[in-house]
Amino acid sequence: MLKLVEQPVPSPGPGEVLVKVAYAGVNRPDCLQRAGLYPPPPGASELPGLEISGTVVGAGDSIGADWIGRRVCALVNGGGYAQYCLARPGSFLPVPEGLPMEQAAAMPETLFTVWHNVFQRGLARDDETLLVHGGTSGIGSMAIKLAKLFGLTVIVTCGSDEKCAAARSMGADYAINYKESDFVEEVRSITNKAGCQIVLDMVAGDYTQRNLDCLAAEGRLVTIAVLGGAKAEINMAKLMMRRQTITGSTLRARSDTFKQLLAAEIEREVWPLVAQGLLRPQMDEIFPLAEAAEAHRRMEAGDHVGKIVLAVD
Repeated sequence: MLKLVEQPVPSPGPGEVLVKVAYAGVNRPDCLQRAGLYPPPPGASELPGLEISGTVVGAGDSIGADWIGRRVCALVNGGGYAQYCLARPGSFLPVPEGLPMEQAAAMPETLFTVWHNVFQRGLARDDETLLVHGGTSGIGSMAIKLAKLFGLTVIVTCGSDEKCAAARSMGADYAINYKESDFVEEVRSITNKAGCQIVLDMVAGDYTQRNLDCLAAEGRLVTIAVLGGAKAEINMAKLMMRRQTITGSTLRARSDTFKQLLAAEIEREVWPLVAQGLLRPQMDEIFPLAEAAEAHRRMEAGDHVGKIVLAVD
């Protein structure tokens, strides 16, 4: 159960800053942590919350002191569901003028995840076709918007006609209701039997071989969650014949150095699009911090379209 409690304000150490939190993003790993299935890494706060927006109000050393008074959005290892949270310089980004703070809080987790998995691990290139499962989730909606800005054709799967319509309104070129159609056959039809170049998958399990069947020769399957099960059976002969690649990643456990390098690339390649107003997260609903349990219920029910956010300030 989630409930409000009072704890001491954390004190920033070397390489850390203290952020007065305005908003915190809600993500499925928060729900898994609450259920005891996704423990925080060593040294991280035991409070849930992997992304925040707010104002830097303290620093543990001179490196962070330059950020005091500035608005930031940050990817953190935990502790976001609070009035104050620790973050590390290099793993957060300045909030540009024109980006509302509630939207800023909805960006780090999805943006870092999509950029790393679609563009770095998936090697996405202009004019390729990307298949995204869960097209109206926080990750899915960010994948649609980011991929379209970089010249990809986007196919998504959703669980209802209403969600398919919502995905198309975000920019998806095609949306497949997986409860009514075989997404493998639909992808083959859309691509004139050629297949797509990249699949971004959160399901795994028995989706794995079906995802590979959606891919063209040299196609890349990137798995970022295992909602359908951690084990899969695949036809290795077909994979070899089509020279396909399977990869995947998790973000929370990666090193601070990795996250800083990832943030630097995002600031260079993507953040100008945010500053120009060309990239915004798809927002679902904002809950007060005291109603975090209701936010989790909405996420677990699967009714949301886009990002759920907690108002802290």
